[in-house]
Amino acid sequence: MEENRTTETTGGGSTGVGAAPGNGGFGAGSASSIAQTAGQYAGKVSGAAVQAKDYVTDKMEVVSEKIKELDFAEMAENCKEYARKNPGQALLISAGIGLLLGILVRGRR
Repeated sequence: MEENRTTETTGGGSTGVGAAPGNGGFGAGSASSIAQTAGQYAGKVSGAAVQAKDYVTDKMEVVSEKIKELDFAEMAENCKEYARKNPGQALLISAGIGLLLGILVRGRR
């Protein structure tokens, strides 16, 4: 048994087999409309991606400049001085950081 597959085009849009008129059927006109809408969204997504890339690039440049300004030798000396003045707190902070890094590195199993 073979069904008669026809496509009607009415003033409001096109309909296919099993689709009610005006309900966004699956005819040829509908396919081109979907393709056009997809093309519009692709353009919007592409534009947003370019903006996001530019934003991230700008922020990475700022972070890079800040890192270059840091004096790691001075920071290390400050940490040593703090540890000498507060050995208990330094030990707890070190243990907490070690625990956190251990959890991050281990990951989920």
